[in-house]
Amino acid sequence: MFESHLLRILITIPLTGCLHLIFLTSNKDDVKVTGLIYSLITFVISTFLWIYFDQRTANFQFVERFEWLKSMNINLILGIDGISLFFILLTTLLVPLCLLGSWVGIKTNVKEYFIAFLAIEAILIAVFSILDLILFYVFFERVLIPIFLIIGFWGSRENKIRAAYLFFIYTLVGSVLILLAILFLYFQIGTSDYQTLYELTSKLDGDIQKILWLCFFISFAAKFPLIPFHIWLPQAHVEAPTAGSVILAGVLLKLGSYGLLRYSIPLFPIATFYFIPLVYTIGSIGVIYAALTAIRQIDIKRVIAYARVSHMGVVLVGIFTLNIQGVEGSILQILSHGLVSGALFLCVGVLYDRHHSRMIKYYRGLAHIIPVFVSIFFFFTIANIALPGTSSFVGEFLILVGAFQANPSVCFFTSIGIILGGAYSLWLFNRLSFGNLKTQYINEFQELNRREFWTFFPLIILTLVMGLYPKIFLDPMHISVIAWLEHIHIAGIA
Repeated sequence: MFESHLLRILITIPLTGCLHLIFLTSNKDDVKVTGLIYSLITFVISTFLWIYFDQRTANFQFVERFEWLKSMNINLILGIDGISLFFILLTTLLVPLCLLGSWVGIKTNVKEYFIAFLAIEAILIAVFSILDLILFYVFFERVLIPIFLIIGFWGSRENKIRAAYLFFIYTLVGSVLILLAILFLYFQIGTSDYQTLYELTSKLDGDIQKILWLCFFISFAAKFPLIPFHIWLPQAHVEAPTAGSVILAGVLLKLGSYGLLRYSIPLFPIATFYFIPLVYTIGSIGVIYAALTAIRQIDIKRVIAYARVSHMGVVLVGIFTLNIQGVEGSILQILSHGLVSGALFLCVGVLYDRHHSRMIKYYRGLAHIIPVFVSIFFFFTIANIALPGTSSFVGEFLILVGAFQANPSVCFFTSIGIILGGAYSLWLFNRLSFGNLKTQYINEFQELNRREFWTFFPLIILTLVMGLYPKIFLDPMHISVIAWLEHIHIAGIA
């Protein structure tokens, strides 16, 4: 009974937490503890998805069906496969870490802040498990509201309102096209059930597929974000509170990649093969352009934000290799990206909570006075540049293997972006950690406290486990990816 209702329970727990917090007293400590408990319970229960997951089948598991608009044949259908499993686990892991990272930094409207994060968690779990296209769109867009409020109300600088509107408008305008495409499919086929569309949309005329594919791609590209749809990202990261940046980089940017994997590519395989050269061009340019832009930034958050754009370009190339190495490497890199980028933004938050500045020029010689923090920052820096033994190495290696098989030229340009990633990562670490202290700007320093250390600890362990023993992550997704590729190649060639 518990196993058959897992997805429903996972969505319900954070929503229950929201209701509990609404009626809770305004005592900040009670609010923080209550919100954290609900997020931890959600994470613990989400691990049962992994425990009970059957790796021998590509079928959707933990399926639940609820009638919603029966007369219109629109129903709430929940289910996951090996592709969506780890997106949910990443979400439930990062939310409690975001709340821990906000323990001190958020001082006003604490109750509303924790409610917003629990709402984001429930919405994201729904997005990654819903198997109805119309309801996917509803939750896909609903996640904009709480993150808009987090940036606009709890942002750290004077441009936070502009950044929030920039994020909202860019992502919402792009989503108008996907709504039109979904409505076209609904009226053409008569249902928005994903599993039905999965079998039927591949038989649509090639020109229609190309138009629908572009509508889906533009919407997901704004969430990814890809060049030139990335303009909102650096500004949103800079203005957002630390936890807002973590959830943006760790999970929300994954909505675009998940949308491509779940909808754009399998629903429109003929169009996918047609647009592969365009995607390779966008991905290769994005990897190099974002890496070069990251090198010249003077704000720590902007460096990491542009690094995210560059890494997501690598993920895009891996997805569209349409071979087993590239696709599995991309999914693994998405997970690694969520862990490493989340940790790097938490590192920035540690400095900002103490010194209220993210400007690189104010920091020097941190290794002399806060060595534990610098050690953790160094670990995630080398993970960011994909040092062997870390999670990013496995993902990037598989992507490059897949890219070389698909198109050696694309593999070459992607490799250049990865090399530049080492340049900006080590440059940032060197400037912050070594040299003489600039005591004219900052003369009081404080090492990591216990709460901050335990916030980083699970990210360190998972980064190492994924890098040293990726099999436990690759096995659950393997059969699903094989079935996904078989469908695309058979339908695309036909």
